[in-house]
Amino acid sequence: IAATGSEMNNVAVVTKAETKDKLFFASPYVMPQFSVLEPELTFTLPPNQTANGVVDAFVHVLEQYVTYPVNAKVQDRLAEGLLNTLKEEGPKVLTDPEDYDARANIMWAATMALNGLLSTGTPADWASHLIGQEITGLYGLDHARTLAVMIPAIWKYALADKKQKLAQYGERVWDIPASDIETMALQAIDATVAFFETMGVKTRLSDYGLGDDIIPAVTNKLKEHGHVALGEHANITTEKVEEILKLAL
Repeated sequence: IAATGSEMNNVAVVTKAETKDKLFFASPYVMPQFSVLEPELTFTLPPNQTANGVVDAFVHVLEQYVTYPVNAKVQDRLAEGLLNTLKEEGPKVLTDPEDYDARANIMWAATMALNGLLSTGTPADWASHLIGQEITGLYGLDHARTLAVMIPAIWKYALADKKQKLAQYGERVWDIPASDIETMALQAIDATVAFFETMGVKTRLSDYGLGDDIIPAVTNKLKEHGHVALGEHANITTEKVEEILKLAL
């Protein structure tokens, strides 16, 4: 599956079903020395896993891009190029799974999204991943679907911190016309949600039969794993995660 970029990074994730834990680790021992990307191997993926891969790669870019401005023009333009590629090619492969060019562009975009280039000299968020991993571990919801649920809710909650980059993202990826920054930021959130839905990936916890009763379990797991200061400013506490989860219902 073209999604995680494991062919060109040193990160892996392990799930322990009996304890409902899903945790990532980084090690030089899982960094490939050589890899071959063959788009034809993704032709037979079921539509839901094709969509998951596109959304996962898309959010990997967003986690490193929609933070706050640091005048990292090269990283920003790389991120915007990857996002535009994924938004253009993702829907194509749902219609035509054997579109080689689209599959190839998605596969290379997924690799580039998480090989370290975008995070060089830039802040990164990863809150949606850390919260989403707990939801996957506890309830078995596909990783990409937890990201599609959590990132819009995080953006809405942290709008004051993120609105400048959200507005830039909206203008350069979604062609949102210039207006006041907050309006552009909110329109960028709406455009992202619409894209995920176009890919067949729902964006509310309630879409997956999950309600507010999951909030204590998710926050307890975050505490258990030591994830109590999330986001690019490390200011998303467990109490704030509760509010974000409510926004995601």
